[in-house]
Amino acid sequence: MPHLLRLVSPLLLATLLPALLTGCSKQAAAPEPERAVRTQLVSAGAATASHEYAAEVKARVESRLSFRVGGKLASRAVNLGDTVKPGQVLARIDAQDLKLAEAAASAAVAAARTNRDQAGQDYKRFVDLQRQGFISAAELERRDSAFKAAQAQLEQAKAQADVQGNQFAYAQLLADGAGVVTGVSAEPGQVLAAGTPVVTVALDGPRDVVFSVPEDQVARVKAAAAVPGALKVRLWGSDKTSPLTLREVAAAADPVTRTFLIKADAGKLDVGLGQSATVVLDLPQVSGVIKLPLTAVLQQGGKTSVWVLDGASMTVNAAPVQIGGAEGNDVVIAGGLKAGQEVVVAGVHVLNPGQKVKRYVPPRATTAPASTTAVPAAVPAASR
Repeated sequence: MPHLLRLVSPLLLATLLPALLTGCSKQAAAPEPERAVRTQLVSAGAATASHEYAAEVKARVESRLSFRVGGKLASRAVNLGDTVKPGQVLARIDAQDLKLAEAAASAAVAAARTNRDQAGQDYKRFVDLQRQGFISAAELERRDSAFKAAQAQLEQAKAQADVQGNQFAYAQLLADGAGVVTGVSAEPGQVLAAGTPVVTVALDGPRDVVFSVPEDQVARVKAAAAVPGALKVRLWGSDKTSPLTLREVAAAADPVTRTFLIKADAGKLDVGLGQSATVVLDLPQVSGVIKLPLTAVLQQGGKTSVWVLDGASMTVNAAPVQIGGAEGNDVVIAGGLKAGQEVVVAGVHVLNPGQKVKRYVPPRATTAPASTTAVPAAVPAASR
C-alpha cells in the first residue's frame, strides 16, 4: 500500500498543476480606479487680450560717419561708448597727397593771376594805340578777348584751389553734433574709399522704442495704436508701463525675418541707448468668449482638446478645441465648446476616453478639539 501511495501522489500533482495554472491566467484585470476630478461649467464672458513684443531703445537720429575722400586711416580718436561734442575730431587719414594737391592748385592760381595781369596791361596799352589810330578796332577786340579769357582762367584756378582746400580739410572726420559712439567700423592702417563708414554716432535728442511684429499683426497694431493708451512700454526690470506714440511703420518686411519694423516715440521717458524693453499692445475687449484655466487644456495627437464630463454616465470624453489666445492664466477658447458643458480642469493627463470619474468634493475643515489636560500649578517652594 505505501508503494501505491507514492506512485499516485506525483501523478495527481501532475494532473492538478496545469489546471491550477490555467485558472490563475483567466483572472480578470482590475478595473480602473474611479478618479476624482475638478470640473467647471462652461460659460461665455468678456475677455481682454494683449500682445507683448521685445523692443530696444534707439536714438531717433543715428549717423554713420565717413570720410569724403579716400586714404589710409592714420588715427581714430574715439572708441565705443565715448561721448562726443559738435566739431570734435573723430579720426584722421594720411593727408600728404591732399596737401600736395592743394599746393599745386595754389600755384595754378598764382600763374593764372600773373597771366591775367599781363593781359590787362596789354589791353590798356592797345586802347591808347587805338585812340591814336595806330591799330584797328578789330585788334583791340582781340586783346579784350584775351584779357577776359585770362580772367576766366584765374576764376577757374581759384575754384579748383578751393576744391583742393576742402579735400585737404576732409582728411579730418568731425562730429556733426553731440552724441555717443555706438559703432566702430574701421581701424588705423586700413585703406578706406570715400564713403566707407568709420564710426556710428547716436545723436542726442528724441529716443525711439523699436520693435518688430509679424506680417499678420501690422494692421492690428496700427488700429490699436490709434486708441490712446493702447500702446505702452515696460522697461527691463520694471513693472511700470508708460504710453507710446506710434511714429513709423516699415513699408516692406525684413527679407530675412519677414517681420515689419515699427518705431514708437518714447516721449519724455528717461531711458538709455540700447536699453531692453517690452512693448505691450492692449487689444479691445471682446464679449461672448469662453475662458478656461490652462490646466484644462492638453495636447493629444497634435491636437488641442479638453475632457468633457457626461453627467448622466459620469464618464469623460475628449473634445477638440481651438485656442484663440491667452489672458493671464486662462486660455480663450475660439471654438469646440458651448455654454453649459462641464469640463475637467484638473487631472486631465491621467484620464482615458470613457473613464468613469466622480466630482471632487473638498474635505470639510475640522477644528482640533480643545485640550482637556490641565496644566499643573506651580508648587511653591518649601520654606526652610
